Amino acid sequence: MKISMTVDYSDDPQKAAARVKAMEDAGVDQVWVAEAYSFDAVSTLGFLAAHTERVELVSGILPVYSRTPTLIAMTAATLDSLSGGRFVLGLGASGPQVIEGWHGVPYNRPLGRTREVIEICRKVWKRERLEHQGRNYQMPLPADQGTGLGKPLKLINTPLRPDIPVIIASIGEKNVELTAEVANGWLPVFFHPEKAHAAWGASLEAGMAKRDPELGPLETIAGGIAAITKTEEEAKGILDFGRPQAALYIGGMGAKSKNFYNTLFRRYGYEEEAEKIQDLYLDGKKDEAAALVPDEFLASINLVGTEGFIKDRIAAYKEAGVTSLTINPLGEDRLGTVRQIKDWSS
Repeated sequence: MKISMTVDYSDDPQKAAARVKAMEDAGVDQVWVAEAYSFDAVSTLGFLAAHTERVELVSGILPVYSRTPTLIAMTAATLDSLSGGRFVLGLGASGPQVIEGWHGVPYNRPLGRTREVIEICRKVWKRERLEHQGRNYQMPLPADQGTGLGKPLKLINTPLRPDIPVIIASIGEKNVELTAEVANGWLPVFFHPEKAHAAWGASLEAGMAKRDPELGPLETIAGGIAAITKTEEEAKGILDFGRPQAALYIGGMGAKSKNFYNTLFRRYGYEEEAEKIQDLYLDGKKDEAAALVPDEFLASINLVGTEGFIKDRIAAYKEAGVTSLTINPLGEDRLGTVRQIKDWSS
């Protein structure tokens, strides 16, 4: 089982590089760099490529709407070359608030766009002459939509790898099905090992039935806050740090009628809590919303507790199919926590 961690939106790149290098030395296998309406992830990934030696560097995630498919492919090929073959392309649809509010482009056909972006990227990396006539993207552009001078081109450079791994961040049923069909890896959020099959089992099975065997097994990346405690009471106090973020996603990440995280929370069986948390959060009562996030939910999606508890949670993640355990270590000895969890998950 791999160990991964995330570079936060607000991390200063210089400080992040020093922290990532220390985590790499402690045994972290993957580092994710987030991108929403923050500093762009690509520049930070390039900087980290120069300051690390072994760790995989993952875009976590690049929205499919904010760059053309060929620019995504070019960027991935460059980062893979800079890192010596350590880059993994993490893609996702993001949401309408960010895509329409920040990027100013329509949030439409997310599944079709994701599929086409991946198809185009894989053609580019293989240095095929690019011809793609899809519903969302056309290369070359048809003559009646431009000058008529476009022609099929292929990437000038030879990529270090013609098959850069692609991971999709997805939680919607149809998006998870697409992920299982076409991606190398899957990044769900709020992954509850005991409830994941109920939420996504049918989607994963449907996607896997259409999957090309050459893609190999689907990697699954999931986890949360990590801290080794001496008592359950200490663990509860640390888990409370996760309440505001959970409430933000469940209650305020999107409009009331279109919040993917709230929908997932309902599929986990927390229908009543999902409704109340969203109503309170959208009404500005964020603390009250956070207080309603169930203790059981927080304990299940994180790795906070005594040695025995964490070992049991690692076993549960493995049983649920997780291949890469994402941890956000808290406490005074964060490197020690990484080393210990790395040892327990081996």
